[in-house]
Amino acid sequence: MQRLVGIHAVSAALRSAREGGGRIDRVLIARGARNTRLRPLIGECGQLGIPVRLESRGALQRIAGTKAHQNIVAISSAGPYQALEQVLDGAGDSCTVVVLDSVQDPHNLGAVIRTADGAGAAAVVIPERRAAGLGDAAAKSAAGALESVPVVRVKNLGRALEQLKAADFWVYGLDAAADNDYDAIEYAARCAVVMGGESRGMRAKVAARCDFLLRIPLAGSVSSLNVSVAAGIALFEVHRQRRHRSGRD
Repeated sequence: MQRLVGIHAVSAALRSAREGGGRIDRVLIARGARNTRLRPLIGECGQLGIPVRLESRGALQRIAGTKAHQNIVAISSAGPYQALEQVLDGAGDSCTVVVLDSVQDPHNLGAVIRTADGAGAAAVVIPERRAAGLGDAAAKSAAGALESVPVVRVKNLGRALEQLKAADFWVYGLDAAADNDYDAIEYAARCAVVMGGESRGMRAKVAARCDFLLRIPLAGSVSSLNVSVAAGIALFEVHRQRRHRSGRD
């Protein structure tokens, strides 16, 4: 069961369901809630045939797992992960995939998914072991982006990178010790951007599978950035270059 908590996340889920990209089993509303922002969402549930149930605030808080539920929770029984093959089958000539190596904070995972959505990435790939998964904390931090950015969970990250390469993706890893800056290279039309975990960064065996290792030069005293911040910097550089090549800058 997947829970989408809050007005923003539920609104995004309803939009995806309306466009045929997702499924919602039911929507739960706090009994007595008077937030006017809930009314159009309830109306949309009626149009889509999605059942709406009233729950006590205490029950809704238990289901949501947080007090910050904004009086609405959507429930979906659909599995949260896609297969890498599904992503590759739908990949266009210009496509970005984000690969996370051992990112263990679910809030960081959700934030990266949200950033990936903003930068137009096609998917986020994570490993099964020693990494955060799509729990409630990640879904809340993603703020609805889970409805538009598929998350792929793989048993072997190195093998997944080889699959991407076989599909004509070039692999770029962010590494603070790299010699080349992230904005001093032209990214391929099909590219995978690899980010390391919070404590140790990218593992050596993952870095060895990258075609290029790049750094984000820092001017201050800190040696590294939060993974979601670094993802935003790199992904929007890819996005900027694509816009420039297409004449939209």
